[in-house]
Amino acid sequence: MKKIIDINADLGEGSGNDEKLMPLISSCSIACGGHFGDEDSMLKAIRLAKKNNVQVGAHPSFLDKENFGRTIIFISENELSETLFQQITNFQKLCKKEGVNLHHVKLHGALYNLSSVDVLTAEAVLKGIIKTNVKTKLFVPYNSILAKKSKNLLPLVYEAFIDRRYNDDLTLVKRNCDTAIIYSAEEAWDQLFEMVIQQKVTTRSGLKKEMIASSFCVHSDHVNAVEILKYIREQMKINSIYTL
Repeated sequence: MKKIIDINADLGEGSGNDEKLMPLISSCSIACGGHFGDEDSMLKAIRLAKKNNVQVGAHPSFLDKENFGRTIIFISENELSETLFQQITNFQKLCKKEGVNLHHVKLHGALYNLSSVDVLTAEAVLKGIIKTNVKTKLFVPYNSILAKKSKNLLPLVYEAFIDRRYNDDLTLVKRNCDTAIIYSAEEAWDQLFEMVIQQKVTTRSGLKKEMIASSFCVHSDHVNAVEILKYIREQMKINSIYTL
């Protein structure tokens, strides 16, 4: 049976892969200057997405370029809301300048992970996004705190990762663990296929847990990102799985 999904990647992050990745994805989340980027890098990525008919999303984070946004920064909820408001608002202005619709917002790195499990962080995130008055979707992990808090406030898209392993509670295995990242294109495809067809994911411990998602991500800074996405595209075609 034919399946329709979204394949996304986080772009505008200096990986050097953006032009190679764009034809292989259907949506992208572009760094807004928090963990990486400036107006020039954002405009370049927006224009590249427009050229490739790829949906554009904002990818805000903690203000932490030193650690690429992958470290928790302890700030007040009001400060967090304000920095998200600024990042998304600035990005939206650039989208309007280029005649591009802001399709979604997706948090980055430590903020993505923390808002998935912490109520106060999730509430601060929502406050910042809602303040922008931007009519957009929010990418969230299935069954996360952020997903539960966002219900009835914003249109949600459940997202899962093709290139990362999951714990039993559906949090991502920490990057400092040897098994956190999936490097094999075949293993990445196996995980995607299981999530799409069975709506399950095999966790690090071997359990099969329910996983509901319609958008699936490969990180642009993954050493095998292009190889993985090319292989996945081939397998999707064979298995009647398509992107919008």
